[in-house]
Amino acid sequence: MTEPDPRRAVGVGVLAGIRVIELSGLGPAPFCAMMLADHGADVLRVTRPSFDEAPPSEVGLRDGLAAWDVLNRSRWTAGIDLRNPGGAELVLELCASADVLVEGFRPGVAERLGVGPDAVRAVNPRLVYGRMTGWGRSGPLAERAGHDLNYVSVAGVQAHVGRADSPPTPPLNLVGDFGGGGMLLAFGVCAALVRRSISGYGQVVDAAMVDGAALLMAPLFGAHGSGFWSDERGTNLLDSGAPFYDCYRCADDRWLSVAAIEPEFFGALLQGLGLAADDVPPQMDRTRWVEMRALFESTIASRSRDAWMERFEGLDACVAPVLMMGEAPSHPQHRARETFVEVAGVVQPGPAPRFGTDPAPTPRPATRPGGTTAAALAAWGIGRDRTDALRASGVIGD
Repeated sequence: MTEPDPRRAVGVGVLAGIRVIELSGLGPAPFCAMMLADHGADVLRVTRPSFDEAPPSEVGLRDGLAAWDVLNRSRWTAGIDLRNPGGAELVLELCASADVLVEGFRPGVAERLGVGPDAVRAVNPRLVYGRMTGWGRSGPLAERAGHDLNYVSVAGVQAHVGRADSPPTPPLNLVGDFGGGGMLLAFGVCAALVRRSISGYGQVVDAAMVDGAALLMAPLFGAHGSGFWSDERGTNLLDSGAPFYDCYRCADDRWLSVAAIEPEFFGALLQGLGLAADDVPPQMDRTRWVEMRALFESTIASRSRDAWMERFEGLDACVAPVLMMGEAPSHPQHRARETFVEVAGVVQPGPAPRFGTDPAPTPRPATRPGGTTAAALAAWGIGRDRTDALRASGVIGD
């Protein structure tokens, strides 16, 4: 029996039946919730009850613009005032039937609001409580403010990103917020759910961006400890030091990425560039890397990016075009795998990874914060009369 094709099937996802409460925040915690929702979890995002109190990141997400809020796709949103004692009571009531709660507050905030781990797990011991912070919930920096760039700096990442004789280059906010943060928390939540299936109990998942960013550096710490990796930025094999692992400007001011590390790929690279092996310095002779780089730069600058891709068609040279976000979805590889999907007119990455038997459902567009409060609460077992009373008392808003 063959498995269904996950590229085309519309399924319910491997996390179907898992109920998640997300206490709305910025960056990594919503990314974790997005990943869970992408794979079928029923996620209820708790936001502020009105736009008058919404953070700047949410003010523009009104009605028609909400579809562009890709990070908050595929989940309910309910406006609940957690500063109102009735708001905390409502969240605890919802937690009684939830499997997971995700929050990204600074240490102590959830406890002050009455929705910390002790309060929640007193209601539901099976619940997995996912906590996302920058510095972690212990240590001398735990209470200190910070952002992605600070966390990856202390984790030992930032110092090694950039070219020689140049300042460290911020790697977007992918390493701290999303890779070392949200994705780490999603893994932690799923691991805790697996453990719960054995033990019967949930637990607290303490995911810190500084921990996750350091974890991503594990192989490089090993390389550094062995003496293979230098502290000198932009001089190593994978940090733009090696001329055969870098990006080059083409004649049309677009860019070509070259990653021909192994000898056979390096040979194919020279073939595609039209260079004779005898005219190129030995690949691993670091003393001649400057010479090799100059040769590659002048050669690649002689043609357009697409002309080079035609030259490399059929060659295993580890050469690829450097695509802008507007170009990437049209690449044949992405079209074949349906890597990108269009949701309410917005092109965006589809759910990943792929599952053969339980493919992910098609993402749904985000709704404006609090825009589905009544429907969301009804789906989670709160009746209309109760909803009307909560609205009248200021606990919820639409």
